[in-house]
Amino acid sequence: QVQLVESGGGLVQAGDSLRLSCAASGRTFSTYYMSWLRQAPGKEREFVAKIIWSSGRTYYGDSVKGRFTISRDNAKNTVYLQMNSLKPEDTAIYLCEISTDQGTYWGQGTQVTVSS
Repeated sequence: QVQLVESGGGLVQAGDSLRLSCAASGRTFSTYYMSWLRQAPGKEREFVAKIIWSSGRTYYGDSVKGRFTISRDNAKNTVYLQMNSLKPEDTAIYLCEISTDQGTYWGQGTQVTVSS
């Protein structure tokens, strides 16, 4: 079993920045990738960003390219999402996902609200 704890969400104004964190813990596991997804009210879950744990290669959803940056701290089993130039349409619950040799897990999510 792997547990994920997200933090860093909040209420900001358009144009502001936020940094989300997601820490993974549990018995010994190997991580394949970690990613961020988001869920806005009335909308389908959307892919935001992904990082391959071994290589550090990153992938981004079209709506966040050039504004968001995903990074990782291997020693801390933590992934970060630096969000710049936030827009009201970025308002959502942001969920962390981890794919490991023990399965795929999701966190509870952290709310990000961007006011115009």
